[in-house]
Amino acid sequence: MYNWPFPISLTMIHMSFCASLAFLLIKVFKVVEPVSMSRDLYLSSVVPIGALYSLSLWLSNSAYIYLSVSFIQMLKALMPVAVYSIGVLFKKEGYKNDTMVNMLSISFGVAIAAYGEAKFDTWGVILQLGAVAFEATRLVMIQILLTSKGITLNPITSLYYVAPCCFVFLLVPWVFVEYPVLKETSSFHFDFIVFGTNSICAFALNLAVFLLVGKTSALTMNVAGVVKDWLLIAFSWSVIKDTVTPINLFGYGLAFLGVAYYNHSKLQALKAKEAQKKTAQADEEGGRLLEEREGEGSGKSSESQD
Repeated sequence: MYNWPFPISLTMIHMSFCASLAFLLIKVFKVVEPVSMSRDLYLSSVVPIGALYSLSLWLSNSAYIYLSVSFIQMLKALMPVAVYSIGVLFKKEGYKNDTMVNMLSISFGVAIAAYGEAKFDTWGVILQLGAVAFEATRLVMIQILLTSKGITLNPITSLYYVAPCCFVFLLVPWVFVEYPVLKETSSFHFDFIVFGTNSICAFALNLAVFLLVGKTSALTMNVAGVVKDWLLIAFSWSVIKDTVTPINLFGYGLAFLGVAYYNHSKLQALKAKEAQKKTAQADEEGGRLLEEREGEGSGKSSESQD
């Protein structure tokens, strides 16, 4: 709509803006506590995650040139499938037949949605599926490289550490792919209002996630995500005038049910794990109290014998 098909440049603007604001929030205003991280840990853990994130953003933003907003949203329903498959591959997830059947049902729903897409573009689909694959790998690598080492990054600290790294990685393809074209485009003038508000939205999203996770539960986060998906499709159809066919909606409906069931199963497993942890802590506490009482009892009996 703005006739500015430069996804790498847009992503770099986002990353530089978000990194700057994250720096101010952490180092200047001290609103968020930083995470202690050594140089070796940064190079071995954050840099690979930053590389995957830059590839995911680059491909995802590029897909918007070829596909509608609504169809991209439908393709993103494959995210749990990609995360589970890569998790099994890296042995972070256990293989279960019922989960795999659920993953296949999500894939089947997305395939129906793709079949009913009015403006299907093969290259756009390849870009978006590539973005999903890189993003899923990034999420699994966060578990392997950071969570397993006891390091937890919220969206603000994540931007602080990862955004500069992303900017550097995106600089390489930008120099060869977009910079020569931008250099020849003499008619372009940087609109600070358009790109400024765009960057503010990008940062506000991460800030909203940070506040939402801090104030509510994972269930609320999942419900909010579901509402966002349907609102985006409705917005795409009503405002941008994208074509959304009945087959599109039927296929996405099937995929949506599969994703909702998967999220529900994950939450139930998480609740069961937390309940088991609390029970174990209660048993440990009870055992310690019993030992203390037995120790007091033996002390009193020895005094009476004296």
